[in-house]
Amino acid sequence: QVQLVESGGGLVQAGGSLRLSCAASGDTICISTMGWYRQAPGKERELVAAITSGGSTNYADSRKGRFTISRDNAKNTVYLQMNSLKPEDTAVYYCHADVPSGVRYWGQGTQVTVSS
Repeated sequence: QVQLVESGGGLVQAGGSLRLSCAASGDTICISTMGWYRQAPGKERELVAAITSGGSTNYADSRKGRFTISRDNAKNTVYLQMNSLKPEDTAVYYCHADVPSGVRYWGQGTQVTVSS
C-alpha cells in the first residue's frame, strides 16, 4: 500500500506561481512513476505531468514550458512547479504513484484556483 498526501494548492492571481508537493509513504520502494493529473468542474481528469524513478518526464502539451515536474526519491516526494498560471488552470490537482503490479494510487487532491 502507498499513501499520498498533496500540499501547496491555493488561490493565486493569473500570472502567478504555485508549487505543489506530494509525499508518499508506505511501500514506497515499489513506486515507479509518479505524476499529477487535474480535474476541472464538469471535465474529465487529465494528465498534467509524470516522472519516472529515473527522472524521465512526460508533459501534456499545453503545460510544457509553464509547468515543471521534479522528484526527490530520497524523500519519496514529487513536486509540480507551476508558473504563469491562467484561470483555465483552475482545478483539483491529484498526485498519483504507480507500482509494477499495475496498481495506481491516488492522493486526495489539492485545489488550485487562479483568479483573473
